[in-house]
Amino acid sequence: MTYSEENYLKVIYHLSHNSDKGISTNAIAKVMESKPSSVTDMVQKLADKELVEYIKYQGVTLTDKGMFMALMIVRKHRLWEVFLVEKLDFSWDEVHDIAEQLEHIKSEKLINKLDEFLGFPTEDPHGDPIPDASGNIESIDKKLLSEVAIGKKVMCVGVKDSSPPFLQYLDKQQIALGSGIEVTSKEDFDHSLNLRVNGKEVTVSHKIASNLFVKPV
Repeated sequence: MTYSEENYLKVIYHLSHNSDKGISTNAIAKVMESKPSSVTDMVQKLADKELVEYIKYQGVTLTDKGMFMALMIVRKHRLWEVFLVEKLDFSWDEVHDIAEQLEHIKSEKLINKLDEFLGFPTEDPHGDPIPDASGNIESIDKKLLSEVAIGKKVMCVGVKDSSPPFLQYLDKQQIALGSGIEVTSKEDFDHSLNLRVNGKEVTVSHKIASNLFVKPV
């Protein structure tokens, strides 16, 4: 598989989380920043390799083979992110672009050795689950901070937005994976939230709260 084909599989995999139907070529084109006609050509190539099924006007779905390949790409990406943060002291807002390059390394033995070296982590630095070598992936019981009721205590377990500006904002607010959060009040006007984060009073916008995954404690 080419790098481009792998990138398309990964994009289709991620988009499929938000839809129980086929993924439109326009949706793929938007993420890939490509022309819909170019996406259609690539999707046809993937279909010829039995990695996706494509029905015009009904969209694109991953085959079992395509799903496994996508999971292996995601596995490599997230393992490299763990390695960069835990072993090379990169911050969590720096690792995505580097892992985008490293995820295309073909050696299955290397990735399995990396997994073992890291102690078989189940989550990446952003709280996303890491598929194992067989393609199994654990679901994490989580909800968005914006959905948490006043007075509830939760723990930060992931981010919906992993862009550097958002992660840097969280660093300024001292919000990280594992941070204890209590929702003390909500503003009716703009739905911003007043929080107690590890004992510190913090106010975040509704947009911020809608990009933070938490679980009850």
